[in-house]
Parts: sequence; structure tokens; C-alpha cells
Amino acid sequence: MSGLVLKLGPKERVLINGAVVENGDRRSRLSIVTPDANILRLRDAIHPDEATTPVRRVCYAAQLVLSGDADPADARLPLLRHIEELSQVLTDPDSHARLTAATQAILDGQFYQCLKSLRALLPREERLLAHRAS
Repeated sequence: MSGLVLKLGPKERVLINGAVVENGDRRSRLSIVTPDANILRLRDAIHPDEATTPVRRVCYAAQLVLSGDADPADARLPLLRHIEELSQVLTDPDSHARLTAATQAILDGQFYQCLKSLRALLPREERLLAHRAS
């Protein structure tokens, strides 16, 4: 049996197909066996006011699909365009690999995997913006 295994801390919340689920008082593990379930850890969620950089905006757009606030079919093309724009700026091999993985995930309808690939770029973007500001 394959699928996603969520390890949740006490009182941690997760959004599963639009429903907020809160863990109890102890650490636990949930096995998500439905292949197309939309999962979002609320501790990882980007608030609309925090979507202030290019990578954060693309992450937020993918997050909207996972939360059920955006239709996957409507979000697909804009997400692909934004990832293409990011690929024009983030040209190092690791960023290219993550953007390629995000693109493939969208093409496969796997928005969680897309978000996971994009979130890995956030520290890099932060360093680049900090370097640019100095």
C-alpha cells in the first residue's frame, strides 16, 4: 500500500479535501491512501498577505487548489506560466530540477507535489532577495 503518511504533532491541523482535521493531544500518523486527495498542513500554509515574492505567489496559487478555493483546471495554465517565468530567473541546476518537478506535477494533476517542489525554492529566493537588498 502506497500513499502519503502524515506525521502530526499534538493539536496540529491539516486540511484534507477542504475539511480541517485537528490531531489530538498526542503525536500520530495518518496514512492517506486516496491517490488524489488534496492535503495541506496548516502550519505550512501561506497567508494571502505573505504572498509577496514571486515564488511565494506561485506557492500560494498552488495552495489555493489544495484548499479547494481554486479549480485545478482553471489554475493549471496560470501556474505553468508562472513556473516558466521563475525558470527564466532561477537558472541554477537545482532550481531548474525543482521547477521541472513542479511543472510535471501540475501536468500530472499532483498539486501537493507541485507545492512541495516550489516550497523548496523559498529559502533560495529569500537569500537572493536579501543579497539584492544589500
